[in-house]
Amino acid sequence: MIAIIDYHVGNLGSVTNAFKRLGMDVAVTRDHDVIRQADGIILPGVGSFPVAMKHLEQYDLIDVLNEVKDKGTPIMGICLGMQILFETGYEFTTTQGLGFLSGTVELMQVNEKLPHMGWNQLIFNHQHPVLNHIEEEDYVYFVHSYAANCPDEELIAYCEYGGIKVPAIVGKDNVLGCQFHPEKSGEVGKMILKAFKEIVEQ
Repeated sequence: MIAIIDYHVGNLGSVTNAFKRLGMDVAVTRDHDVIRQADGIILPGVGSFPVAMKHLEQYDLIDVLNEVKDKGTPIMGICLGMQILFETGYEFTTTQGLGFLSGTVELMQVNEKLPHMGWNQLIFNHQHPVLNHIEEEDYVYFVHSYAANCPDEELIAYCEYGGIKVPAIVGKDNVLGCQFHPEKSGEVGKMILKAFKEIVEQ
């Protein structure tokens, strides 16, 4: 069972439907026992870094997320859900993140318009099972103005936008993040979620 964390900042419907189309048992939940029993965790998110962390704290979800991370449950953050996996965010104010991944999330300094919205090609940086069913230069769909700054060893794939490398897929141990929306990225996004399903089922 995949637990999709409901903390009032997620695009829950399309994420849930994407996993159901892959034949996965899905629970949209903030129930601690359900989260503990899940085989995999999805942390969705649309909105701002400080609001996301405030809601995780409000629903008492930070400790249980740390608990399942520490026991090795696969976790995937999507868009804002990826960003809060990092140590610190600088959206509006300085906010402590979950710290599952190393680095910060900051406003993109680019010579293009923000938000970065639309389809961009993935460039692979490190091999990872999440890439098993897609090809380099496949297109995925982004909507964001803030981006991660992370160490090279945690950067799985990136795209190029406005003269910078934008981390697109990041990961360390059992924690993964996608800056783009796989649930809105057509067949490529479906194949990324399929790869996560296979990681969960290992």
